[in-house]
Amino acid sequence: MKEQLVRDWMTPNPITISPTTTLPQAQQLMMERSVRRLPVVWQEKLVGILTFGDIREARPSDANLLSVYELNLVLDHLLVKAIMTPNPICIHPEATIGEAAKILLENKFGGLPVVEDGTLIGIITETDFCRLLVQQEQKKP
Repeated sequence: MKEQLVRDWMTPNPITISPTTTLPQAQQLMMERSVRRLPVVWQEKLVGILTFGDIREARPSDANLLSVYELNLVLDHLLVKAIMTPNPICIHPEATIGEAAKILLENKFGGLPVVEDGTLIGIITETDFCRLLVQQEQKKP
């Protein structure tokens, strides 16, 4: 049996944002598209990734001294580049599914950008692995 490759299971052409996207714009896009992570691209190159975890960590604690108005004003102007994870771990499309799974497990990631020749071409996520498992189960006699 031929080894399964990342290229065969990734989601091609993922939704991306730029480093100058505001936090509210990124959150809105995540909610509208039902995604938990957004690759951050600048001049056609992957420069970071923004996850719900990054957004959660960027929010001030309830013990802050800002009023609701002040807090919203600050968050409305916060740019993705200030809270994204820069230079994320990536995987090549010709890597095996096993290699991708190992990276996800070792780093406790939910997804990996797929990069070829320095350009983002896809993303492979937990959902893609579930799709693979379901398909393999359906093929069993």
